[in-house]
Amino acid sequence: MVFFTGGTISMALDSAAGGNVPTLDGAAILRRTPGLEAIADVRAVDLGLTPASHFTLPRLLEIGRAIGEATADPTVDGVVVVQGTDTIEETALCWDLAQRDAMPVVVTGAMRSSSEAGYDGPANLADAVRCAASPDLRGEGVVVVLGGTIHAADEVLKTHTSSLTTFQSPNLGPLGWIDGAGVVVLRRRAARRSVQTARAVEPIYLLTATVGMDGALLDAAVAAGARGIVVAATGAGNTTPELLAAGRRAMEAAIPVVLVSRAPGGRAGTGYAFPGGGATWVTAGALLAGSLSGPKARIVLALGLGAGLDRQGLAALLADPAVDPVPHG
Repeated sequence: MVFFTGGTISMALDSAAGGNVPTLDGAAILRRTPGLEAIADVRAVDLGLTPASHFTLPRLLEIGRAIGEATADPTVDGVVVVQGTDTIEETALCWDLAQRDAMPVVVTGAMRSSSEAGYDGPANLADAVRCAASPDLRGEGVVVVLGGTIHAADEVLKTHTSSLTTFQSPNLGPLGWIDGAGVVVLRRRAARRSVQTARAVEPIYLLTATVGMDGALLDAAVAAGARGIVVAATGAGNTTPELLAAGRRAMEAAIPVVLVSRAPGGRAGTGYAFPGGGATWVTAGALLAGSLSGPKARIVLALGLGAGLDRQGLAALLADPAVDPVPHG
């Protein structure tokens, strides 16, 4: 089953608007993708023409429920979700957290619109359908397939605004790729993060630490009603003392604060104990999120709080299952 939600893969140039706009529904995209019938019997479901930057957590959870219904259908062998690539690293993780069935769920899209030379949507869709139909990907949860590569939902990052090879997994590399021989699996995912109840608590704010950053923005997030805060710190988890002080005030107000690195790879940790260093954040009560990026940690925190997890449960959910299963703090 293929769910079409919009994104660049559905877009075409509108001269009057001055750029690409949502245009193609699922049937139109399928017509541009020859040879699918040789891979699988595709059932198309249109769920709108939404730019990925317009998604909300409630909408993602609605789509997640549709995915769950499809994976529970004994006549379905795999699920593909077609969407915009701007937020694919967040949407895929959201659906992965609630994925129970071993059935492959594959998220794909395009980097070029249907009006551009080298429109990659049809090739990506064909690859995604091939992966969804492959028994080799059963039990791997939600994966992202673009540019001939297969990435785990909790690892994949969009690293470039326009490159066809934008999607990378900086820490562990891709799960595999698709070539003329079919699906090639290089490695398996370890234990995955999961929640028992797919609900989200909002607002969860994400702040990126920069040179000389004080605590004003974090204090403003608290004043705006933050239910949780993610701080993407420099390096291995370091910030100014002023930002730490604001974080401590938030935690004293019972607002969970998660510390990650703003770097695309690696993890925040307790290696530095100067004021504002990662160790001082953890001592103050911040939770670490393994190798999750800031946007991914925000999704995990929102769904973890929505599932009613306490501090220990949140710590366990945020931690890397394969690398760091022991809760921090």
